[in-house]
Amino acid sequence: MYTKWMGKCENCGEWNSLVEQLPISVGKSAVDRSSGSGSVLVPQALRTIDPEERIGRMSTGIADLDTVLGGGILPAGVTLLAGQPGIGKSTLLLQLCAHVATTYPVLYASGEESAHQVKQRAERLGAQGQEQLGFVASTSADDIAATIRSGKYQLIIVDSIQTLSLGEITSAPGTVSQITNSSNVIIRAAKETGAAVILVGHVTKEGAIAGPKVLEHLVDVVLQFDGDRYGGFKVVRAIKNRYGSTNDAAIFEMDEKGLRVVTNPSAALLAERRDEDGSIVLATMEGNRPLLVEIQALVNSTSFGYPKRTASGFDLNRLNLLIAVLERRTKLKLSDKDIYINVVGGMKLSDPAADLAICMAIASAAVGHKLSEGTVVFGEVGLGGEVRSVKAVDKRIAEAKKLGFTQALAPSVSKKSSFIKNITDVRSALVEYLHK
Repeated sequence: MYTKWMGKCENCGEWNSLVEQLPISVGKSAVDRSSGSGSVLVPQALRTIDPEERIGRMSTGIADLDTVLGGGILPAGVTLLAGQPGIGKSTLLLQLCAHVATTYPVLYASGEESAHQVKQRAERLGAQGQEQLGFVASTSADDIAATIRSGKYQLIIVDSIQTLSLGEITSAPGTVSQITNSSNVIIRAAKETGAAVILVGHVTKEGAIAGPKVLEHLVDVVLQFDGDRYGGFKVVRAIKNRYGSTNDAAIFEMDEKGLRVVTNPSAALLAERRDEDGSIVLATMEGNRPLLVEIQALVNSTSFGYPKRTASGFDLNRLNLLIAVLERRTKLKLSDKDIYINVVGGMKLSDPAADLAICMAIASAAVGHKLSEGTVVFGEVGLGGEVRSVKAVDKRIAEAKKLGFTQALAPSVSKKSSFIKNITDVRSALVEYLHK
């Protein structure tokens, strides 16, 4: 083969024997080249498809976590568990492995820790005695996928996906190409063999799952592990679930023997509450679960030209909006006040019903009057100062009654009840219940 025209062949010595031949792919894109390939698919009517037998799920040994997963771990399902470093992801998964390994063979593949490190944690959690619980320390996605395809294990834990790499790709572990391709290889192996896989994922400083967004699209279930890494409650909730609801949550607390489910989180959150100004009890919802949380507010005259607003467990932008509503719709003057909001227990609130409790806590701290004892608060606040309806009123009230509360400040559209004090707007709530 020659790269240019030559009159005489250098191999045989013949003249005018070279023939020009153009490559087939020259001038054609990948789309053009693939237009002539492929085969016609034969569709099947949905009504003719026989439903498969219901696949049994593997229990995690933690009832609340089974509920979040939609009934347990589904064979051939791929789950992504993400959370802050030190939140307890590896601890939770090792506890899960210890229970599942009593019935099914389990493999724990770690790319971050050595066998001795995992063994020490297993001894603390009492999980080292399971004969069907295997461990490998590897960062090779090819090797882990081959192990999954061997069919020896029903559940595989990969800790974490950001540490894996494929041999065919030269980029470093944790890059977009490595995460995408390593995940595809492992997921394909899981679907072929029917093994369940749980991937551990890192998060960014903002709390989002690190890596390409396609990682969340590839997996079947995405679990978010939130909470205070240094104490307080930790919450596992599903933000994507192809086989169940995303409205459930499991609440845990860390002790020397690992993570344990909090059976009555409302009572635990209010156990050390002091009934004073700036303290309001909020009836919120964590998924489908009612929860009573203490909201604390501190209002102080600022020493600087620009007042400071700080929120722990609550969105700061939402706090600034509620402060603006209070200043515009009530007689409170907060433009020269530093305002601090704290959600006790390390909880992070996203429930719109927390608006009224935040407003009442700020007003209570500002005027120095506390709310009547035995009162819970919930309701969404609009820009006009009106209090709007919220969901699951019955569950919130039932949880409050169970803990001995006697009345609730709630939106006026709530069902009529002697327990509920109907609130139409923020201004009337402050005048009636705080200015005494």
